[in-house]
Amino acid sequence: MSAVADGGGRVLVIAGCGYLGTALARQALGRGWRVLGICQSEETVARLGLIGIEAVAADFTDRESLARVAGEVPVDASVVHCAAGGKGGGVEAYRAVYLEGMRRLREAFPGARRMLYTSSTSVYAGIDGGEVTEESAAEPERETGRLLRQTEDETLGAGGAVVRLAGIYGPGRSVLLLNFLNGLAAIDVRTEPPATPDGRWVNQIHRDDAAAAVLHLLEHPDGGVFHGGLYNVCDRTPLLQREIYERLAARFGRELPPEAVPETGRKRGWTHKRVSSARLRGTGWEPRYASWFDALDGDPELVPSILAKVG
Repeated sequence: MSAVADGGGRVLVIAGCGYLGTALARQALGRGWRVLGICQSEETVARLGLIGIEAVAADFTDRESLARVAGEVPVDASVVHCAAGGKGGGVEAYRAVYLEGMRRLREAFPGARRMLYTSSTSVYAGIDGGEVTEESAAEPERETGRLLRQTEDETLGAGGAVVRLAGIYGPGRSVLLLNFLNGLAAIDVRTEPPATPDGRWVNQIHRDDAAAAVLHLLEHPDGGVFHGGLYNVCDRTPLLQREIYERLAARFGRELPPEAVPETGRKRGWTHKRVSSARLRGTGWEPRYASWFDALDGDPELVPSILAKVG
């Protein structure tokens, strides 16, 4: 941690160096930032050290733990909260990691140059297939979603920025492709209004594009773009399930998945919407992969890494 404290220049503190946070750290290092990751375990610290990312084990939901970290970095460091609530995390896990975690970060780094919170497009509860923008209603039905929204509001109110991330995929992670290859996929067909004969809309963003979007906002020279800014982060091409699976079936020589009644009881609910990233693109950001299929063709690690996981 002393290297970060003594290094000068731009310093970025990343609370949660998991799938997205690690990619963000790598990109930031490549652009000349000094990076410090806050992790939950010494094992994660060691793993990050092997790939050249400096990290410290601390509980960022705990004041004393964070105070020790904050004392070792410049007061004007930028801070990103991109930790996850964990698989199967319920209401209390969401409250601790997202809401209380962000509060503790703001307390520990009151002089942060820029502070950003990574939320989710799951806060949009739309089911009519229409387009949603940052101006659309974001009124989640579930308590977990309402905690995300409360964290957003507090972050924006304190002058920070919020990004709402679509479904993240990339090397080693694509639930959509893995389920298809394992024969677990289905086309969510509703017969009652609003009917979905071709399944629901799927909105996604490649991990590296998501990290680049966060870094783009942190580096943007116009403070008005950042402070109090709310942005959707997704690619340019929402896709209907039927189109996705028809193209995958042709690509891999598999059968088209069956139709099924949507599982509306999922933790984040069932939605049918097209998420727009026009506001973010208006600031100068563009995804490298305009669609999920562009990434299947253009990211050499993506498909092989998922094929390796097929049961």
